[in-house]
Amino acid sequence: MVKRVLVINGPNLNLLGMREKDIYGVETLEDIARRVVAEAEALNMDVDFVQSNHEGEIIDKIHFARGRYDAIIINPGAYTHYSIAIRDAIKAVEIPTVEVHLSNIHAREEFRSKSVIAPVCIGQICGFGGNGYILALSAVSML
Repeated sequence: MVKRVLVINGPNLNLLGMREKDIYGVETLEDIARRVVAEAEALNMDVDFVQSNHEGEIIDKIHFARGRYDAIIINPGAYTHYSIAIRDAIKAVEIPTVEVHLSNIHAREEFRSKSVIAPVCIGQICGFGGNGYILALSAVSML
């Protein structure tokens, strides 16, 4: 059976490759999506890769995933630090979820080191740039 994975990207990630290259690198979100899709195919998985700058849209995507996807990979961006609504949505759908961050959020500003999302996820991967998505995909392939 082919596993289905939903990859959700939060606010400002559409600007990857243009913003704060010293922190986020030069790889664009489209570059990462291509790599994730190729890796998913190699793992015999189907993946949908989406991005939104709107909290409600992200919540709607999480709700839509119930019964349709076997796992979620999410980079909530700035919502990591304060979106109880996204946290509650992840908890409610009961789909194994991995939180991903390009930078090491624990080595940055103090306010970035706290994730309200992590406690409802099966794991968190941060600090490996776009490779973090590949690591997360590998992790969910073993579920």
